[in-house]
Amino acid sequence: MAIRDDLAEILAGDLNKKFKGSKVAYFLDGSDQTPTDVDDFISTGSDMLDLAISNRPNGGIAVGRITEINGLESSGKSLLGAHLLAETQKKGGVAVYIDTETSVSREFLQAIGVDIGSMLYLHTETVEDIFEIIESIVVKIRESNKDRLVTILVDSLAAASTKVEMEADYDKDGWATSKAIVISKAMRKITQMIGREKIALVFTNQLRQKLGVMFGDPWTTSGGKALPFHASTRIRLKNMGQLKDKKNNVLGMKVRAQIVKNRLGPPLRNADYTMYFDRGIDNYGNWLEKMKEHGICKVGGAWYTVNFNGEDIKFQSKDFEDILLKNDELKEYLYNAICEKVILKYQDKIGIDDVEVDDTDAEE
Repeated sequence: MAIRDDLAEILAGDLNKKFKGSKVAYFLDGSDQTPTDVDDFISTGSDMLDLAISNRPNGGIAVGRITEINGLESSGKSLLGAHLLAETQKKGGVAVYIDTETSVSREFLQAIGVDIGSMLYLHTETVEDIFEIIESIVVKIRESNKDRLVTILVDSLAAASTKVEMEADYDKDGWATSKAIVISKAMRKITQMIGREKIALVFTNQLRQKLGVMFGDPWTTSGGKALPFHASTRIRLKNMGQLKDKKNNVLGMKVRAQIVKNRLGPPLRNADYTMYFDRGIDNYGNWLEKMKEHGICKVGGAWYTVNFNGEDIKFQSKDFEDILLKNDELKEYLYNAICEKVILKYQDKIGIDDVEVDDTDAEE
């Protein structure tokens, strides 16, 4: 443990006495549990995306933080949100689905693995109601079972109106900015509330194109700047192409997730994954892609070979998941091998000649 400065100790003690009932001064040497500590993560259903977000094994999005999932239409935002709800339930937590799009499918949620019988489904139309619901949930959790994990998915922020919008005429000015104002006020309050609880708050949002932008990022999101500011992690999804069978039936799609903002690990990393409409993310299929990329397995035609404990294990891609589910030691070995290749490690020393500037997305 680092040696503390005497004056800093005195200041911390004095400030904590002054703000009675609310500790405000901490030391980050591990001796204090601070509001910025992340003790728990929720998997996205894709180990490759989890690693890109948290840069650690068995990670994912952070509990006690806000996460935004954005993208164009049909990029898999709701599907990724549903996976977070399913993973929450696997950890014994409570899944809350706040729907503003009126388009939830029971069959879709069940295919992802969500237990719809224990999931709390809420339908609302306005931004004000969304945040009132979130605040009520936080208050009730404090009163009842504070240690219970809860994930709240708001799908989506883009589809929610404000009360001013609902009552205003379309040809009147003023209502267009009301959404950003309401969200800005609410986010300041909600961020502090969930930071003290075992709650993961997730918003899906839609990308909108900025008109007339020739340089920098041409995309923005609905609802102003408050959510991008308060979110610890922002995930941007892009549909990279359709998955079709031999009869040309569309079964799913390839998705690229870019971590455009990240307070849990290095930002601006990408993670690709495949998703099927009838079962969601193909996690172990993405393992195979990473194993091929980093030479963890050998590929010959349709066959893969992994050397484990001095023995060559051969299989085809369609059998890979079954093999892993029957062999925990092999699964752990391959997961650790992938982590060793994917997790970024901070370099001891790097010079200016070792890097280059990419100003493609630089702001004007």
